[in-house]
Amino acid sequence: MMRRLLRDPLAHFLVAGAAIWAALSFAGEPVDPAERTIALTKEGQANLALGFERTMGRPPTDAELDAQIESWVREEVLYREALRLGLDAGDPVVRRRLSTKMDDLAGAEVETARPSEETLAAWLRDHPGRFAQGERFTFSQRYFRSEDALHVALDAAGDADGDAISLPERMTDASYADIKAVFGSQFASQIAELQETSGAQVTSGYGYHLVEIEERVEGRQRPLSEIRDRVEADWRSSTAAARRARAFELLREAYRIEVE
Repeated sequence: MMRRLLRDPLAHFLVAGAAIWAALSFAGEPVDPAERTIALTKEGQANLALGFERTMGRPPTDAELDAQIESWVREEVLYREALRLGLDAGDPVVRRRLSTKMDDLAGAEVETARPSEETLAAWLRDHPGRFAQGERFTFSQRYFRSEDALHVALDAAGDADGDAISLPERMTDASYADIKAVFGSQFASQIAELQETSGAQVTSGYGYHLVEIEERVEGRQRPLSEIRDRVEADWRSSTAAARRARAFELLREAYRIEVE
């Protein structure tokens, strides 16, 4: 276990970051809290909104601007940690490239790993809805910007209106791929594995959703031997994404985020 941990790039850069912090403190040079503060000014928010408008041809909704801000914060956290680890030495790449390097470090081991048949069989068993052939869904959804707003709706017996967002309120006879293309893989995976049909709470990259499954047409579950490559790709991408998210949260906890 320890030997495998020592070979893990994720462990390397987290330990390196902790060592830098400890060294500064031991030397009597405590880290200035101001250096661990990320501030996004009103002007910065306006620039994010302008960039969105140039790309999409319209101003962002509040939820979309919140998503832009969160993306900017994520990028800034990883950028600063990349600089702290010296990943920019002799390399004139922009901060996006550096933050990508940090993400790549976190998921590097998974990208080259060779999962066992037992691992893939367990993944298929634990996520059957992702691989069922021909499974279709008809559902409606209401979007909520925050988890608190979702809970208010649930307390109101599901009668509260959701927040405005440019997503369809209803999809008919949609496959997993159809749902993933619109709402993202996180939402689609949860829909595929829902047990309840009414008042289900589902999350996505956009926020929180209250979902009503109107109809579910079951598909045939194919054996691992038929879809091994697909199962392995899903295991790899999901596991790498989880490791990147976990690494980012550990790094972000060291910062105080200020958005004017």
